[in-house]
Amino acid sequence: MLRLFKQYYPVRNAVFVLGEGIFIFFSVVFACYLLKGIEAFAPSQWTILKALLITIICQICLYYNDLYDLAITDTLVEMAVRLMQALGVAAILLAIVYFVFPDAIIGEGIFVVSVVFVIVLIVSWRIAYSFILNRGMFNQKIMIMGSSDIAKEIYLQIQDKKDSGYEVSSIISRMSWEILLGCGIEMICQSKYENVCEIAKSKDVKKIIIALKEKRNMLPITELLKCRIQGIDVLDGNSFYEMLTGKLIVESINPGWLIFSHGFQKTIMQKLVKRCIDLVLSATMLIIFFPIMAIVAILIKIESKGPVIFSQERVGENRKQYMVHKFRSMRYDAEKHTGPIWAQKNDDRITKVGYFIRKWRIDEIPQLWNVLKGEMSFVGPRPEREHFVKKLEDRIPYYNERLSVKPGLTGWAQVSYGYGSNVEDAVEKLNYELFYVKNMSIIMDLMIVARTVKTVIFGHGR
Repeated sequence: MLRLFKQYYPVRNAVFVLGEGIFIFFSVVFACYLLKGIEAFAPSQWTILKALLITIICQICLYYNDLYDLAITDTLVEMAVRLMQALGVAAILLAIVYFVFPDAIIGEGIFVVSVVFVIVLIVSWRIAYSFILNRGMFNQKIMIMGSSDIAKEIYLQIQDKKDSGYEVSSIISRMSWEILLGCGIEMICQSKYENVCEIAKSKDVKKIIIALKEKRNMLPITELLKCRIQGIDVLDGNSFYEMLTGKLIVESINPGWLIFSHGFQKTIMQKLVKRCIDLVLSATMLIIFFPIMAIVAILIKIESKGPVIFSQERVGENRKQYMVHKFRSMRYDAEKHTGPIWAQKNDDRITKVGYFIRKWRIDEIPQLWNVLKGEMSFVGPRPEREHFVKKLEDRIPYYNERLSVKPGLTGWAQVSYGYGSNVEDAVEKLNYELFYVKNMSIIMDLMIVARTVKTVIFGHGR
């Protein structure tokens, strides 16, 4: 398994993405050789760097068109349509690059020829990869011990995500699981968890996931120690779930696990770099977006009465309250008769202009001022109102831990879960937010920003 951005990914997934990049690169190189011969690779031609530019732009377009999300591209037709769309966008982006930097042009007709090779190779590569996934080749076998909610969540996640890299070989528990009926997974019912090591070795299990409802006086220490000595990994259920999904389950974890688990490191250097990035980006974007802000302000004023900027008190880092600023997207008296309530996905209080600016996140632009002032950061948990903070603290464990960092314009919960308008959604978002607080880093922030751009471009989430 590879650890990237605080998450673990199967090696084969990295090979899949890297292999696709290699195919694109050599498709361009081969097209250059066919059309221009060996002269195309003279040092003065910079062919290799130009081919690398095309490869990077193509893979970015593949990513932003969801071609690395196997849950979306699960049919050949869907994959083909999205592949053609991605290559079309790549051609447009390359045309823009070539217009600005003419020296980057690789040669007449080369991109068109290379596209033919790219389509054939990528489709063949993906069919082969799907063949591997569907047959579970190279999956790592695991055994789940216990019948807790986290145990069942782990099982469901692995069954639902065919590229997780894991295969549940068997489940050993004191009681049977109803959800396993007819699924072909071996259920081993034991009251004292005996011969665990022998069972694991007989089934070529590489990891045992401990997800007991109650570990006190139930954990088979001797058997698990034998497993470790035999080279079988023994992992806590919450830790395994964290690396499998990129989130926690706050209702299942206990304070002891949080205390002894890795993470929550906030170094002075990390804070300094994060603040410098916030300052530079917020100042630059305020200047760049000023014309858009002016147009939006005029449209809001024309459509409905009330202020252009909506300011509201929010709870920030260490419970410090501040005023957040957004373009007003609702009627000016939206909460006059209801009091504080969550915005709904299709809220009738949203104006026509408001619907547009919310969809494309334009209403968030004034919060760049909050970032510039240091009240917010680009990446972090979304700020909430005091009314809802108090309400959620009483109902959701560890909710106040999200207040240990600055709130952000975007966050791990926003790019991973999307819209939320009730307590259940708040719990699920906290699962992601606590993962972010625990594992935050500059690299992870950059990944979240990249995924936010994708979300904004396609108008998904909120």
